[in-house]
Amino acid sequence: MNKSFLKFITDFGPLLIFFTIYYKSGKDLSAAIPPLIIATIVAVVIIYLIEKKIPYIPLIGGIVISLFGGLTLYFDNPVFLYMKPTIINIIFALTLLIGKTLFDKNFLEFFFKAAFQLDELGWSKLNNRWAYFFIFLAILNEIIWRTQPEATWVNFKVWGVLPLTFIFTALQLPMINKHKI
Repeated sequence: MNKSFLKFITDFGPLLIFFTIYYKSGKDLSAAIPPLIIATIVAVVIIYLIEKKIPYIPLIGGIVISLFGGLTLYFDNPVFLYMKPTIINIIFALTLLIGKTLFDKNFLEFFFKAAFQLDELGWSKLNNRWAYFFIFLAILNEIIWRTQPEATWVNFKVWGVLPLTFIFTALQLPMINKHKI
């Protein structure tokens, strides 16, 4: 099994497990959350074993999923799980925006400089675009969970966010190519 395929599985496997169990259990969040938490923890461990370094973004996601999933189960209140994507996206956006402003550190460059090399302007543009995209996803999540039935929100998590992220990423390629070193 090649490394990129395994990375894809660890990135999206927990979400697909959640989606599958949610629907097979008759749309029961309390049945789908424990497998989501376990699959997320397993995915973080697998990434660590493959890359031999701590995968910070999946680790943060795993901690937040475990916390908010646990709160949802403990209080029997799905609002905690609904808000998790909003909170994660805001954390990522603030990390990118504040990192550059307060610490003069472009965290996007820090995490992705091994994948490709850009000039300073390119990294700055990409950093800001991703920060604003995360804010957009947070707002969109809030709109959907507050105005739509739970099943619509679950479908949006799997069939909405993923395509939006792929499209957004593809739209960044011309700028990335323009600023490649």
